[in-house]
Amino acid sequence: MASAALALSSKEQIVVAAERLFAEHGIDGVSLRQIGQSAGNANNSAVQYHFGTKDNLIRAIFEYRLPYLTRRRQLLVAERCPSSLRSWVECYLTPVLEQAEHPGSWYLTFVTQLHRWDRGRLLLGRIPAPARATTEEFFARLRGFLDIPEPICSNRISQAVTACLHACADREAERARGEPLLPYAVHMRDLLDGLVGFLQAPVSAEAVAALESASEPRRLRVVVP
Repeated sequence: MASAALALSSKEQIVVAAERLFAEHGIDGVSLRQIGQSAGNANNSAVQYHFGTKDNLIRAIFEYRLPYLTRRRQLLVAERCPSSLRSWVECYLTPVLEQAEHPGSWYLTFVTQLHRWDRGRLLLGRIPAPARATTEEFFARLRGFLDIPEPICSNRISQAVTACLHACADREAERARGEPLLPYAVHMRDLLDGLVGFLQAPVSAEAVAALESASEPRRLRVVVP
């Protein structure tokens, strides 16, 4: 992610404007021309010139934000050498919580909008390889701590990541509106407590029976915030 101390290039201005407008209005709720105008570009074809299509612009938002989040996760793992469920959850999700604190960030709200979009799953499956590898390692590590049958285990991890994403997106939007917020330390610890508790909750006999009676469990996708 570009340093706040540096002026953004024309392409970066478009990416930042697109992230905000997609977050505020939904993926189909804004045109490429509106994004260009919001970025301060007088050329009505500027977005098409730099990115070609809306799909390419969406991928550019991931390419703008995910390298920082991935590096932050890698740094936390290197510093803390996580060896427990709680420590792995903290290393992976702390950068998401921190992102919601960055002034001018609409990234998490944008991702929640993309989840709702009819073509969002396709684009989420094309995120940069380093971010996907980090997420797949996180899922694998957590499975090792959870004595839960598949696909319930992977579904539970995915649901925990999604819950964190939406909670942080809500905080991001509330910050943008100037609403009062819990202190960050309280918000972070309370959310992580809840997510770890959810992950560790025992699987009921009813859930196991429902799994055994399912004809063909669906294939789960990996959620990358």
